[in-house]
Amino acid sequence: MSDGGQQRDERLTRRSLIGAGAAAAGAAAISRVPGAEARSGGHHKGKHRRRKRHADVVVVGAGFAGLTAALRLKQAGKSVLVLEARNRVGGRAHNAAIPGGQVTERGAAFIGPTQDHIAKLASDFGVGTFPTYDTGENVFVRDGNRSTYSDTGPTGTAPPDPVILPELTLAVSQLDQMSTEVPVDAPWNAAKAASYDAQTLESWVESNTVTPQFRELVPMATRPIFGAEPRELSLLFTLFYIAASGNEQNPGTFERNFNTRMGAQQDRFDGGTQLVTLRVAKRLGKKRVLLKQAVKRIVQKRGGVVVHTKRLELHAKRVIVAVAPALAGRIDYRPDLPPERDQLTQRLPQGNLTKVAAVYDRPFWRDAGLTGTAVSTDGFVNATFDDTPPGGSPGVVFGFVGGDQSIAFNALSAGDRRGAVLGQFAQFFGPAASSPIAYLESNWAAERWSRGGPVGIAGPGVYTGYGPALRRPVGRIHWAGTETSTYWNGYMDGAVRSGERAAAEVLAEI
Repeated sequence: MSDGGQQRDERLTRRSLIGAGAAAAGAAAISRVPGAEARSGGHHKGKHRRRKRHADVVVVGAGFAGLTAALRLKQAGKSVLVLEARNRVGGRAHNAAIPGGQVTERGAAFIGPTQDHIAKLASDFGVGTFPTYDTGENVFVRDGNRSTYSDTGPTGTAPPDPVILPELTLAVSQLDQMSTEVPVDAPWNAAKAASYDAQTLESWVESNTVTPQFRELVPMATRPIFGAEPRELSLLFTLFYIAASGNEQNPGTFERNFNTRMGAQQDRFDGGTQLVTLRVAKRLGKKRVLLKQAVKRIVQKRGGVVVHTKRLELHAKRVIVAVAPALAGRIDYRPDLPPERDQLTQRLPQGNLTKVAAVYDRPFWRDAGLTGTAVSTDGFVNATFDDTPPGGSPGVVFGFVGGDQSIAFNALSAGDRRGAVLGQFAQFFGPAASSPIAYLESNWAAERWSRGGPVGIAGPGVYTGYGPALRRPVGRIHWAGTETSTYWNGYMDGAVRSGERAAAEVLAEI
């Protein structure tokens, strides 16, 4: 696509993010336009009368999963309507405008090897990638002591601390090997599923390691990846997550999930992750993607379904619910969902994750030979990355505050939160980090239509007790969302895969 086209998309991104009033007005306008494929019913008067629309399929949620499902259905010649509660598309992919006409990602940010489905979708819509800045040394802070290291060594992004190195190597090797026993399409069917699902990751670490320093490092991985503490994660779920960090040709590994170099954090999208969803939504058209339309109720009737929002009554043959299970469970279903599906949604909460970012005139840490990546057992921010645009200006570094730390962090005043983050950034990268030109926070647990991130987490007993209900259709209701994916669960690639699967399920039935 031409540079002019790129600039137009960037302007669209900024309008949808910072022009709240315009976005809300635009969403209302979209809702009033009858689609060529969505025939309008009678125009009712009265506050509580809903306008009727019709389509082959209704998709709930305009994140990567929902938009991908709608795109595949449209390509197959089916009529489709997408309902999104927010005044924007993208879900947990959300660009924010920063100085210089650039963007930073407030949510999903990276793409890596074996994430083939999101890579193809982005390529199909002219969104390119560029490498995450990874030249120089990473920073490691423990107990107030700062050191640097290269991620080209055997531990990758994990710090090669000689005190923990033997157990780090052994534990990662054991987890990788155990994950090969877990089928990605049905982890609850693993031979040792009952045993693994009766443990937490924390209890396994305590039983298989002895070094306190290593045990302190484990939450530094789980907080950014899951937004959770090791005690909250079923060992079976953890092993599945590792197994899912690959594709049909390449078994998943912990290293591929955690690392930048040759890992899930290797590359970024030019123009931000939300740009992909903006372009998919544009292809679908305003007549099909309806914003500010929170779904209240889904009614299954003979021959079809009826989906209710505050202002619309949509009639379809099938519906795809493409939101996290915790949110899907808040919709009113008639008849009620089967007990196992309802129980699942009550037991699969979103992780607790806050993303913080500081913007500077330039990425000054590069001058000191630093990558912008830091790992810390101290303070609120346990991991950071360079999020500078491909042109090198302005400089951006973001950090993750997850699990218990996110809860404690968000109990502070805004000024104390900012001070704590910038104090850590200064410790990592030098005094210049104390004076950004912009500072951003994204508390995903406080987002009404996310309620956390980056993924729904399964505690002990959830997968073996309720896992089969995760993807199983309920009558004419199909489920999508990254939490339902067999590969790259919790990532954009998993979301795209789930949308493709759900669309294929529907197409086989209509």
